[in-house]
Amino acid sequence: MKKLIAALSLVTLGACAGAPSLDDETLSTRELNLEEFFEGTTVAHGQFQDLFGTVARRFDVQINGTWDGQTLTLVEDFTYDDGATEQRVWTLRKTGEDTWTGSAPGVLGEAKGVEKGDTFNWAYRIDLPIKDGTMRVDFDDWMWLMTDDRVLNRAYVSRYGVRIGEAIIVFEKT
Repeated sequence: MKKLIAALSLVTLGACAGAPSLDDETLSTRELNLEEFFEGTTVAHGQFQDLFGTVARRFDVQINGTWDGQTLTLVEDFTYDDGATEQRVWTLRKTGEDTWTGSAPGVLGEAKGVEKGDTFNWAYRIDLPIKDGTMRVDFDDWMWLMTDDRVLNRAYVSRYGVRIGEAIIVFEKT
């Protein structure tokens, strides 16, 4: 019983761990403009870690982005460390100077995002493909423009309102 209480306490504590905010102090004068950064070819390298920090899966992504002045389309081709592949096609629409909405197969409803300085926050619910089917999770995705050709992404992943892990990704322009 003590182990169960300790495990539940740890999960609860992890779920309460802090996350970034658009109100956080900006650390650079760079401006992240999704349509500029992701137009053309981008590569990404990342991994998913569970709540305890265990790396559960690694992946590489080839991304082809097109911008037509209003819609950014991202064709993402994933290759996982176990050899599995997946393609996700995002359609992002610029809805204001710094706001976005988007959709992709598996995304429930509409993804919503806001750019502020060098930061972009993107939130959505998705039926994420896993080995045995799909798992419905929420993503609280944060991106920071590190250099003109590199973006760091940290996505907090939760299920039923409880954080279950995070994905860390580095995007690089090619």
